[in-house]
Amino acid sequence: MKKFYMSAAQRGQPPGSAVYTGDKVDVPVRVRMINYNETMIEELEPAAVEETFVAPDPAVVNWINIDGLNDADAIAKTGKFLKLHSLVVEDIVHTHQRPKLEDLEESLFLVVRMLSLNPETQDVQSEQISFILREGNVLVTFQEAPGDVFEGVRERLRKAQGRVRHKGADYLLYALMDAVIDHYFKVLESFGERIEVIETELMDDPYPELLQQIYSIKRELLYIRKSVWPLREAVGALERNESDLIQESTRLYLRDLYDHAIQVIDTVESFRDMLSGVQDLYLSSLGNKTNQVMKVLTIIATIFIPITFIAGIYGMNFEIIPELHWRYGYAAVWAVMIIMVAIMLAYFRRKKWF
Repeated sequence: MKKFYMSAAQRGQPPGSAVYTGDKVDVPVRVRMINYNETMIEELEPAAVEETFVAPDPAVVNWINIDGLNDADAIAKTGKFLKLHSLVVEDIVHTHQRPKLEDLEESLFLVVRMLSLNPETQDVQSEQISFILREGNVLVTFQEAPGDVFEGVRERLRKAQGRVRHKGADYLLYALMDAVIDHYFKVLESFGERIEVIETELMDDPYPELLQQIYSIKRELLYIRKSVWPLREAVGALERNESDLIQESTRLYLRDLYDHAIQVIDTVESFRDMLSGVQDLYLSSLGNKTNQVMKVLTIIATIFIPITFIAGIYGMNFEIIPELHWRYGYAAVWAVMIIMVAIMLAYFRRKKWF
């Protein structure tokens, strides 16, 4: 799980330094291009970054996807081709950024976090994705490593499904953002299933490991919340932005995207409330179990109090105790103690104490 703070590699560097601060340090830079319009589509994989910025045709949407940020020189070179400020390039390779939107006049710079689940540990994995929407129908995306949630968008482009082939780069940006947020719901669906399992196990047997699972899920949900809250602000700013790069027909879809971000936040808050309730139920179950144990021990102690009293009397070392020389004294004491126990048990049962 990534943290939103300055890394050790970043501290002490001058502003605008393109130093990669992520974990994926062995990923080579890979460039993929998809150029399309209503009638054609072509997918290219240039050997060098320079080949991707050769006079793009504004009549064709140019989607340039760059995987691998550990080669800061290549990313800096890409920034020069895009005429990006050095601080923007710094934000691209410093992968601890909060989701945000920056209007760079000739382009829009958007940072979001793509979330997924580790199939083995079920922990949340986060990857920073940066978008550059610029003039000439160009959209550039930067990812830390290959593998994303955009394959559905690519298939729609290849099969000419939906509106994406009939729209510009701004609609492509919306479609990719929509894929990111939709995947949030898939991640949250997994958390919902885990919470249901915990509730079921809690009712059967509240073992201590459940509390650790509850705290673990709460930490993961808190991280998702930190990713979604600024994302909502960024999407809202994108929808309200007056840049000519965003067409009026796309703003309606961005408004719907904003609603989806709010739904994610509401779902996260609902799950956090559910976990708080489950945690309270767990603590109550432990308290009830302790009370049951204390009730049994109290009943046992209460039963033995009169028995101990009788045994104590006849265990005294006085020489003259009349019942000690009685032939049936031993049996009589046993009978008295048994009768007392039976009466007390009957009384407890009548009061429904056990």
